[in-house]
Amino acid sequence: MQREDAETIAVSALAFIAADDQLLPRFLSLTGIEANQIRVVAAEPGFLAGVLQFVLAHEPTLLRFSEESGIAPEIVARAPSFLPHGNTFYDIQP
Repeated sequence: MQREDAETIAVSALAFIAADDQLLPRFLSLTGIEANQIRVVAAEPGFLAGVLQFVLAHEPTLLRFSEESGIAPEIVARAPSFLPHGNTFYDIQP
């Protein structure tokens, strides 16, 4: 997996969250951002990793996202490690 692949998964997860009337308010509440700020904060380091961590924190959400996106849960679980602030082992490589 490359950083671009992880970013694509995270953007898909964000779209999944945004389309869900129950998940979006919970995500916004936990992150402390407002819906109209998502585009701005999405460019900040760590945001996309946070999106994936949100999905990974709740197994039913992870499984539903995996089913709807066609991305295996194991792949979703690995993706944050390829993003800034995804874990302590993040390595900046081109």
